[in-house]
Amino acid sequence: MERADDRKRHIRLLLRCVEVSIRARASGNRPFGALLADAHGRVLLEQGNVEVTERMCTGHAEAVLAAEASRRYPKARLRECTLYSTAEPCAMCAGAIYWSGIGRVVYGISERRLAELTGGDERNPTLDLPCRTVFAAGRRPIEVLGPFPEVEAETVAVHAGYWS
Repeated sequence: MERADDRKRHIRLLLRCVEVSIRARASGNRPFGALLADAHGRVLLEQGNVEVTERMCTGHAEAVLAAEASRRYPKARLRECTLYSTAEPCAMCAGAIYWSGIGRVVYGISERRLAELTGGDERNPTLDLPCRTVFAAGRRPIEVLGPFPEVEAETVAVHAGYWS
């Protein structure tokens, strides 16, 4: 059972991800943000989306963060860490998270909610494949918490006017 203190920490860190997504959008990238926190809630890394082009399609915040985390920290440490993200990680990002060794994912809005926001915009052809399903196909458990209705308004606001 989740403690009230844990939920408050999750909300605080998800709101920080929203700040990262605002910076990503302001720099010309897609409005997504992620961070990695240790077992005590200390932020180790932050990452917004990076430029996604026809030639580089893997610049999602979560995938880039998972790759950098795996370069910096041993798997034993990453198992104790949590990746926070404004939106539920897509199948690609879930795979990167799995391979990195990160032990928990907490996200603000679901992939389905994101699909409602992006509609038919070709820049984000979402997959209807929950990260829990991707993780369940693996050989090690990854705890998943989300969505968090407490941060939906702030998360959605960053996407306002972005998608066609």
